Amino acid sequence: MSQRTDPPPNTTDPAGSTPEGPFPVIATAEDAGLRLDRFLAGAIGAVSRSRVKALIEGGHVTRDGAPVDNPSEAVRPGARYLVAPPPAAPAVPEAQAIPLTILFEDRHLIVLDKPAGLVVHPAPGNQDGTLVNALLAHAGEELTGIGGERRPGIVHRLDKDTSGVMVVAKTERAHQILSEAFASRDLERSYLALAWGVPAVPRGEVEASVGRHPMDRKRMAVVTRGGKTALTRYQTERAWGTGCSLLRCRLATGRTHQIRVHLSHIGHPLVGDPVYLRRLPAAARAVPQPARDALLAFPRQALHAETLGFQHPVTGETLRFSAPLPPDMAALITLLDGNPE
Repeated sequence: MSQRTDPPPNTTDPAGSTPEGPFPVIATAEDAGLRLDRFLAGAIGAVSRSRVKALIEGGHVTRDGAPVDNPSEAVRPGARYLVAPPPAAPAVPEAQAIPLTILFEDRHLIVLDKPAGLVVHPAPGNQDGTLVNALLAHAGEELTGIGGERRPGIVHRLDKDTSGVMVVAKTERAHQILSEAFASRDLERSYLALAWGVPAVPRGEVEASVGRHPMDRKRMAVVTRGGKTALTRYQTERAWGTGCSLLRCRLATGRTHQIRVHLSHIGHPLVGDPVYLRRLPAAARAVPQPARDALLAFPRQALHAETLGFQHPVTGETLRFSAPLPPDMAALITLLDGNPE
């Protein structure tokens, strides 16, 4: 059996959170071949398997001092594992006065234009300075409670470095109805993406399942098994020779990184994408200077949630909001047009 090298620091956990740790565990010959997350959860005893899985994927587990990130890998006999949970986040995020661009607000919901660089929800590595912190400061007294807590109801998320329109619920009722609308795709959502190259078909769709990358658990990928069905419809809005294009993308499903994964899959990765653009795109050679250097140096994925339309969860009114391209993406288009400022 596995061996704990010291007793658990705290096995009493009435709040249901992860005990502090760290938890060192040595695997024996009897443990060889077991699935890692199941093995560690059983060895520790005070942490659920799902939580151990999340800790592995989050980079908080090592084997003989080296990080492991695959919860399903086979246990190695004699290996020394260390599970080191990060410090617990505060139960209630702190209200912080962060400027927001509000497009619409009433007592039920807020629609805003999220800037690139703003994380939506506190998490390890981003405990504050998030959209939730900003909303608590902006509308804290008007929040009637979601799940028993006075907090904003995050209905959907945009990646940290994706800009654009978001809706957030102020009440439990609004949160439930909006969440159902997003789950059933009973709304309008369109994105603008600046991509390398130009699709051969100006208007088309990409239908390919998306799941965890088999070799890199921090990335998503088009997969043949174990993924979720995903469908992205695109339309070429503008093209600059064969080097770059502005695509309007509409989601029929809402998978993690869906647009980024699908466009990369068909050979048109997003400009600036730090995760799915792994090498110099061949299309870059077709872009004249100085636009080429600016595109290659762009520090984030060039993706903007331009439009969001939905029915108001209480009044039933049809609402539709749009946000213009942020200045950094607009500047790239100016360069592509041959009009450097």
